[in-house]
Amino acid sequence: MQTEPSHTGTLYVVATPLGNLEDITLRAIKTLKQSGAIACEDTRRASILLHHLEISGKKLISYHNYNEPRAIGQIVGLLEEGTDVSLITDAGTPVISDPGYALLHALHERQFKMIPVPGASALTAALSVCPLPVNNFFFAGFLPHKKGRKSRLEYLAGLRASFVVYESPYRILKLLDEVSLLLPDAQIFIGREMTKMFEEYLTGTIEEIRQQLADGKTRGEFVVIVHPSDKKTIKSEENHADHH
Repeated sequence: MQTEPSHTGTLYVVATPLGNLEDITLRAIKTLKQSGAIACEDTRRASILLHHLEISGKKLISYHNYNEPRAIGQIVGLLEEGTDVSLITDAGTPVISDPGYALLHALHERQFKMIPVPGASALTAALSVCPLPVNNFFFAGFLPHKKGRKSRLEYLAGLRASFVVYESPYRILKLLDEVSLLLPDAQIFIGREMTKMFEEYLTGTIEEIRQQLADGKTRGEFVVIVHPSDKKTIKSEENHADHH
C-alpha cells in the first residue's frame, strides 16, 4: 500500500457524553456530521445519540472486543476509499478501558491519520472533583474479575500513591473489602452515575464508604480513587512487592 496517499480517510477518536447528552462538544457534533461512517460499541446506543444530535444517514459499524478483526477490516477498507470514520464508545472517551487499541495499532502500522476529538471522560471527571491528593496517580482501569486480581491489587497497594480503578456495581463492596486488607487506613473517593440524574460522590474511610453504599446505593458504574494513608500500614505489601 502506498504510504498515506492524499485520498485516504482519517480516523477521528470522538469522546461522547457519559450520560448527560449536553456534554457533547461542538467539535464532536461537527466531526460526527462530517464523517462518512461511525464505528461504535453498540449501534443501538449510538443511534440514540445521533438521533438526539439530529444526525442521520450514517453508516454504523459495530466495533467491540468480540468482532475486532472483522470490524478493523471494514474500517481500513473505508479509510482506503477516502471515507473519514469516527470511533465512539458507549460513553466517554474511546480506548480508555474500552475497545480501540487494536484498531489504533493496525492503523498506525498502515500509516493512516488518527485525530483525537477530546471531551467527556469518566477518569478526568472523577479526578476533577476528588478532594484527595491526585497530582500524581496510577490509572489501573478495570481489575481482573478473578485470576490475577489479588496480585494486581497488591501491586497497586505497594505503589504508595493514589490509584484509580473502574468497578461494576456487582463487585464494588468486594473491592472495598479487598482494599481494607491491604490498605486499612486508606481514604476512598467514589464517583457513581456521573453526569446522570442520581450522580453521587462519596469520600471517606473504607468503613464510611461501605456504610453509605450499604443502603442499596450500588447501582451504576463506579470510578474509585484510593489514596493510601501516610501511615506505614502496608508492611505486608512491601514484603509481597519484594517477590514480584
